[in-house]
Amino acid sequence: MSWIEKLKEKWDISSQWQFVIILIVFACTGTTVVLIKKPLIALLFEGGVRPMWFQITYWVLILPIYNVFLLFYGFVFGQFAFFWRYEKKMIGRFSRKKNADKE
Repeated sequence: MSWIEKLKEKWDISSQWQFVIILIVFACTGTTVVLIKKPLIALLFEGGVRPMWFQITYWVLILPIYNVFLLFYGFVFGQFAFFWRYEKKMIGRFSRKKNADKE
């Protein structure tokens, strides 16, 4: 079984076309997140020098920002339902980890 077939099975999709669209959505989201960082740094910091607090803040905030863009592009490309399920699974993983730490 190829890696494509394994992913299609894991993601519960049957269409090759849907698989391609999902990969395009991931690519657009990643590209957008990378492209917004440089102008943001130029806007906030003269000379592009980034203090440590910015780096920490960026890494803390990038996950929710990435998720918003993922849902946005999922909607634009007609795959919102898939990405909404994907987000709920990811949130569930975080909350399970948090609950396991409390025990």
